[in-house]
Amino acid sequence: MKQKKRWYDYLWIFSLTYLILGFFNILFAWLGLLCFFIPLLISIIKGNKAYCNKYCGRGQLFSLIGGRFGLSRKKEIPKWIKSKYFRYGFLIFFLTMFMLMLWNTYLVAAGAKNLSQTVKLLWTFKVPWRWAYHGSFIPDAAVQFAYGFYSIMLTSTILGFITMILFKPRSWCVYCPMGTMTQLICKAKNVTSSRKK
Repeated sequence: MKQKKRWYDYLWIFSLTYLILGFFNILFAWLGLLCFFIPLLISIIKGNKAYCNKYCGRGQLFSLIGGRFGLSRKKEIPKWIKSKYFRYGFLIFFLTMFMLMLWNTYLVAAGAKNLSQTVKLLWTFKVPWRWAYHGSFIPDAAVQFAYGFYSIMLTSTILGFITMILFKPRSWCVYCPMGTMTQLICKAKNVTSSRKK
């Protein structure tokens, strides 16, 4: 019997729309913060990974493109990607890149650096993205944050697509920094609650 679709089964539309909107207007990148705070809040409040399992639009997008549309080789994920060393190492790297993004935002806010209208793909390749911003009343620092944040979101999506094609559709979920963080929060919360008992 075919399972009835629920509202959260269509959250992949949000992920796809986010990437498209950010391409045309970089200020939409701020919406991506929802993908940061909601998983953390769910894991802190509920002590589980409901976001990863049900509400992650990006994971759904990979399932759809890799699974239903058959763009995945559906090969087993290598052990080294599943290892704690890689997952925690990637989390540290990801957080370092996030802090650098915040630092660049601060420099623009302090007037020590001009607004850079570029998106960095894979944290390395600078792609001019000037068509996505034409000036507004928004402070340059907020715009700089949008460029940096969109770079992170686009880069992680590209990495997800690469591993989706090479391995199983949702291979990204194995080493996703948010997934690793929420897992650590859930473990800490479960340890704390078991001690209280």
